[in-house]
Amino acid sequence: MVSGYGQESRDLSNSGRAIEARPQQPSRYHLAWIMLPLASTGAFDKALPSIAVFCISKTPEEGGRTVTEHNYEQMRQAMVASQLRTTAVNDPRVVAAMGRVARERFVPAAQAPLAYLDTSLPLDNGRAMPSPMVVGRLLTEARVKPTDRALVIGAGSGYSAAVLAELVDSVVALEEDKALADGAPLPANVSRVVGPLVKGWPKGAPFDLVLFDGAVEQIPPAIIDQLAEGGRLAAPVMEERVSRLSIGRKAGGGFGILSFVDAEAPVLPGFVIERGFSF
Repeated sequence: MVSGYGQESRDLSNSGRAIEARPQQPSRYHLAWIMLPLASTGAFDKALPSIAVFCISKTPEEGGRTVTEHNYEQMRQAMVASQLRTTAVNDPRVVAAMGRVARERFVPAAQAPLAYLDTSLPLDNGRAMPSPMVVGRLLTEARVKPTDRALVIGAGSGYSAAVLAELVDSVVALEEDKALADGAPLPANVSRVVGPLVKGWPKGAPFDLVLFDGAVEQIPPAIIDQLAEGGRLAAPVMEERVSRLSIGRKAGGGFGILSFVDAEAPVLPGFVIERGFSF
């Protein structure tokens, strides 16, 4: 049975039909959420208990209800079940951390009800936050260790840095846009710094893990140099306009990188490969 608020509900557990909100008259609306149990899928019933479905609800002044902290908590757990566990985000520590960190705190207020959608979310000044799946897959494949010292490049409003802070000893969150860097408060083991993204943060090197919080066409040698021996680098790397989630490792003075899945990710500024003129 579908349950929600600010609108009628009906049983769609086996219909597979889309849910459409039909307001009675023109008005201002915002996104709300409902829970839709999956139709019977045999062996997958226990692994995929529900999916989050977003719909439209009236604003409070027009008779609707606001999204409460309880709602956000339920949305967060629905994200874990339907977006992380179903996409090979299988490191228990990563899953638990993303189930604790309040993603809605790291987006503009108008975007908060959308915080748990499986998509990138716009921030300010043309920047965006990667989807939960992208963050979860990169951290899972990076094999994060509690003793790691991590650098987040293009930290934006700080969500990925906050998740990492649950998993590692210390985090440096590097952002070149000061307005974004002055975002939501971060845990005590996160240091916010402002500077050019393409230069990394040599003052804090070496790092055991470098996470790019957005897609790049190239990884500057200066940033690879900031990795410790055996250090890992996690990034969405653009190849022919396709973003590929990738993991790099530094060993024996060399560096290699391997992509493992294609996934949409917002592009970080400053990492474009300059191309010469061609006919």
